Amino acid sequence: MKLRNGMLSSALALATTAALSVPAAANTPPDVMVMAWNIDAISTFDPAQVGEVVTIELLTNTCDRLMEYDPEDETNIIPGLAEDYEVSDDGRTITFRMREGLTFPSGNPATAQEMAWSLHRVLQIGLGASAGLTEYGFTAENAAERITAPDDTTLVMEFDQAYPSSLVLQAIAAYPVAILLDRETVMANEVNGDLGNQYLGTHTECVGPYRLARWNPGEVVILERNDDYWGEAPALKTILVRHVAEAATQRLMLTSGDIDVARDLTPEDIADVSQMEGIEVATALKPQLTYLALNNEFGPFTDPRARLALRYLLDYDAMEQSFLRGIGTIRQSPVQLGAFGALSEEEGRPFSLDVERARELLAEAGVEPGTRISLILGTHPYSMPIGQHFQENAAEAGLTIAVERMANAQLFARVRGREFEMAVMSWQTSVGDAHGMASRQIYNPDNAAEAKLTQYPSWRSAYFSEEYNQRVLEALLEPDTDTREELYRQLQLDQMQEGPQVFMFQTTQNVAHRAELQGWTFHGFKAFYNLASK
Repeated sequence: MKLRNGMLSSALALATTAALSVPAAANTPPDVMVMAWNIDAISTFDPAQVGEVVTIELLTNTCDRLMEYDPEDETNIIPGLAEDYEVSDDGRTITFRMREGLTFPSGNPATAQEMAWSLHRVLQIGLGASAGLTEYGFTAENAAERITAPDDTTLVMEFDQAYPSSLVLQAIAAYPVAILLDRETVMANEVNGDLGNQYLGTHTECVGPYRLARWNPGEVVILERNDDYWGEAPALKTILVRHVAEAATQRLMLTSGDIDVARDLTPEDIADVSQMEGIEVATALKPQLTYLALNNEFGPFTDPRARLALRYLLDYDAMEQSFLRGIGTIRQSPVQLGAFGALSEEEGRPFSLDVERARELLAEAGVEPGTRISLILGTHPYSMPIGQHFQENAAEAGLTIAVERMANAQLFARVRGREFEMAVMSWQTSVGDAHGMASRQIYNPDNAAEAKLTQYPSWRSAYFSEEYNQRVLEALLEPDTDTREELYRQLQLDQMQEGPQVFMFQTTQNVAHRAELQGWTFHGFKAFYNLASK
């Protein structure tokens, strides 16, 4: 679909002609979708470890989960590997009935026993992705008892408490932790008891429409169609994702026909190409928030007044009208728009640029003028403009901000290791419920450095509050819907005043593609490569 001009500034729209033509181009092959994307954040394809948005999108187009997101309605969960499910009367047990006759690409049978093992494996490896199970009461020690497969098509999950079933279906059943792995093939490639973690870094052994054929870090990812897939076969044989970090290069490749899809264009690029015949732009509001991550163990940020001061050092209106135009909606709450329990757009945006107020708060927190703070950021097009914008405003409040740009993989490693003072980061939840963000941005089950809870932004920022932990759990388990919604409302209002991060905007993702590519489908929670064709 065409991106409506209303989403772009009048200045940008006037800068384009009404109907430009795309230059004559040598088309990509008819059975291949070629995509340009900044994919330098990829570090592994193991479902027990992945946490990056890019990798999750690729993996969810390669490996089916128990349940899937409806491509036409992101609020609806539909059958995947499981044909249906049943929730017990007490709400503590969910029984999934899996499809019969599923097989892995190796030819091995894909049964409920392999699904149970795959879930056990996530917990046994205990890396970041295990948080998707441990926060609902599962552990490596109780998994064998609580996640069982009494026969080839029945998977039973017994929870410690009655969590909202709609939330569990999103957070577990439709998430990569519920990817069905080929146990025989994975264990045949085990190294030193790693349960195949090293092998799955560069392989996919699952049931799905595509398989990972190649990954050259910093260069390319190639997915090949699985011709024995149980569902409807994708029209495209190959998905080729080229690592292209620069938006200008992506635009040139798109208009010249070297690629079918560009994923990281700037607002100016989107304004231009949306007017060109032969190119279409699709847009979706993602459940992803971008924020200034603050290391709460670093001197100034131990005081909530210093953290609050930083919220007054951004000109949100100016950001939205310039480098965020068309790619971001200002959001200062820790819960994304569209989620159950989220504040309204107006209520979730209380801050504006106020250098004098920031100075007052910094003084109250005992932060001396001239204090130097390191700000690290990655290669996304908006990261450096944010860094420079904040640096200039902070200087007026007496802070010296040292900005350092680096590859996304390096940025993530630094933040996950708590080796930072401040960073421009993004976090995307997998659920349309306030608990999705609250359980990661606010709740922290163990703040010890050795816990290494890298998939908790709260842990990365060394933020721990027993009070807020209890409030997050209270909201999660509240059975009355209206009361639960109000608990989340107050939680957000309080966190915007004293929380560990400075939330800035929610991502609006624009995908520009050539008109020859039909059926490009995506929403906040997934892109559906299998629905595309030429």
